[in-house]
Amino acid sequence: MSLVVVQRWCLPWLVAVLLVQLHGGGGGDGVAAAAGKKTKVPAIIVFGDSSVDTGNNNFIPTVARSNFWPYGRDFADGLPTGRFSNGRLATDFISEAFGLPPSIPAYLDTNCSIDQLASGVSFASASTGLDNATAGILSVITMSEQLAYFEEYTRRLRAAKGAAAAAEIVGEALYIWSIGTNDFIENYYNLPSRRMEYTVGEYESYLAALAEAAIRRVHALGGRKMDFTGLTPMGCLPAERLGNRADPGECNEQYNAVARTFNARLRALVARLNAELPGLRLVFADTYDLLAAVVAKPADYGFENAVQGCCGTGLFEAGYFCSLSTSMLCGDANKYVFFDAIHPTEKMYKLLADTVINTTLHVFMSDN
Repeated sequence: MSLVVVQRWCLPWLVAVLLVQLHGGGGGDGVAAAAGKKTKVPAIIVFGDSSVDTGNNNFIPTVARSNFWPYGRDFADGLPTGRFSNGRLATDFISEAFGLPPSIPAYLDTNCSIDQLASGVSFASASTGLDNATAGILSVITMSEQLAYFEEYTRRLRAAKGAAAAAEIVGEALYIWSIGTNDFIENYYNLPSRRMEYTVGEYESYLAALAEAAIRRVHALGGRKMDFTGLTPMGCLPAERLGNRADPGECNEQYNAVARTFNARLRALVARLNAELPGLRLVFADTYDLLAAVVAKPADYGFENAVQGCCGTGLFEAGYFCSLSTSMLCGDANKYVFFDAIHPTEKMYKLLADTVINTTLHVFMSDN
């Protein structure tokens, strides 16, 4: 039998590690340094959008998919998993850093047993947002539905492992949110309805309230260790550069300004909820500054191109458009910050993971 995709088949952790090592997919310095550390975090549980969707959209009727080549070309055996990248995502590297499996399975993958999902699971769905209306654009999984799946997951854990063991997993797991970009670039700035209803500041407040509700629900179900990841400079995505009417080809600074103000709201939310919710340890992961620095001086980080994606022209292709442009696929994705016109390459995700681990998530590695 040939080597198979780690995530797709939910292989045991040891086999998964061997596959990643054989294919040269080990983590960066921060991941490697942390990987050997004993930790009380027994699972990484993920909510969000395409930045952390490890294949849930493969199992729902939507066009927002990436379970086809060239996605996944540098993942283990070179086959697509549903990740919107050439390889692993930041959350996969984070899982590995905590001594857990090097790839996080998708909850809707029926090949995965509850025992395999007990060490990590992603409920994320590409093209979704905090706003349920954002998910409705391409008929993907809403945040409300992700939280309902999580509640179902807790029941399955109790049935499989007993109440005490399930409570230990839920209570000690690290919860990661990565969501919000689509609410602005797919919804607010792309369609008229929310702009007619809210100013951008009011919409930010609305989204922050939805983020708070999600955090409170997970807390009510037993979650305590949490990370809410901020927005990156979304105006510098290749697709947004192309659509920048004010300054074609350059970063959309209006979008970047919104990302910064929304991040400020999230920081304030984190501080307030830590004071209000008993036992909560919520951190904010800043990814804005790193990606902004990489885009400004890509050579300093080992990249050659931060303006175009590896796929096609690199200016607008994502999803199925990438599969139609394989004749223009770049030779070495490691030279690119972005794999398609929206999503980072595995190399960039690894850099993001290393940075978040070293600056933020390390606090959860010292619990012992």
